[in-house]
Amino acid sequence: MSRLFSPLSLGPLPLSNRIVIAPMCQYSADEGRATDWHAFHWPNLAQSGAALAIIEATAVEPRGRISWADLGLWDDTTEAAFARALAAARRYSTMPIGVQLAHAGRKASTHRPWEHHGAQIAPDAPQGWQTVSASSLPYAEGQHPPGSLDQAGIDAIIAAFADSARRAVRLGLDLIEIHAAHGYLLHQFLSPLSNRRDDAYGGALENRMRLVLQVFDAIKAVVPASMAVGVRISATDWVDGGWDLAQSIALAKALDARGSHFIHVSSGGLHPAQKIALGPGYQVPFAAAIKREVAMPVIAVGLITEPQQAEDILLQAQADAIAIARAVLYDPRWPWHAAAALGETIAIAPQYLRSAPREVAASFVQAT
Repeated sequence: MSRLFSPLSLGPLPLSNRIVIAPMCQYSADEGRATDWHAFHWPNLAQSGAALAIIEATAVEPRGRISWADLGLWDDTTEAAFARALAAARRYSTMPIGVQLAHAGRKASTHRPWEHHGAQIAPDAPQGWQTVSASSLPYAEGQHPPGSLDQAGIDAIIAAFADSARRAVRLGLDLIEIHAAHGYLLHQFLSPLSNRRDDAYGGALENRMRLVLQVFDAIKAVVPASMAVGVRISATDWVDGGWDLAQSIALAKALDARGSHFIHVSSGGLHPAQKIALGPGYQVPFAAAIKREVAMPVIAVGLITEPQQAEDILLQAQADAIAIARAVLYDPRWPWHAAAALGETIAIAPQYLRSAPREVAASFVQAT
């Protein structure tokens, strides 16, 4: 059996293979509520053959959305809309589905990416609002500065993550991923480039990690032992003097000691001066370095587009699972094609069995 198609468990959650669909924002919500787009998109992911799909960054409060069209899970109406779209995905698939709980911090209040280049919307403009962060430093020059969160504000953010986690439990989701990557609020507290505080949340690494660990503890306290909980991080800011791999390893060790079920290793997004060394699997070395230091499973992501490439990463023990994102938008049946390329068998909906070309038909069996 290929490594990519061998089973894996993320804590209490068993996976049939090691292909994870990473969270991808769709910018298609209505005041945080999932729409018909989600009721189409999520079932499509559920038929992909991947072992797990993680729903896009889902804001824990309205001002935590990246754009005005982002998904949320902060009240009864957003929960009910999420439930309707999730039911469509569950109807014909048993694939585990998770959600990424997030707060955009200073990178919030934007247009959708394909409108006005995703520019920030001023707080007093239609569809805009005042953003918050670790410190009153805007993401980019010319942007409206965020408000610096005081202790009461921090406590409210932690409570919001816990409340959204309770809603995720009620929805019957299988996993929660805490978004501490890509320059959003939790990452803003981690990086010295965005965190200039002089209180218990700033300065020393221990202090800058405090909010991420408090959010993790708050979520673990309100979910059952049967739900997997992990964290997505940016392993480096790709900017001198910023968050880096050594600090990421320290955070990973702290999460591992707290019982995190996985860590999902990405990079960048914190500062516009980032200089990313793009190339196939460019983030895999970060995942590999973290994997050497922790017991929990490590998910690698980033320009992993070919089945043999994914297989080799796992065989070389650089990661425990492979996350794909844009590749599965381009090819929603990427796991099917990976199974055929690696000589493996994958279970698919019986309605699709006849789709297989004759030379790879043996790779597909009926899902139960």
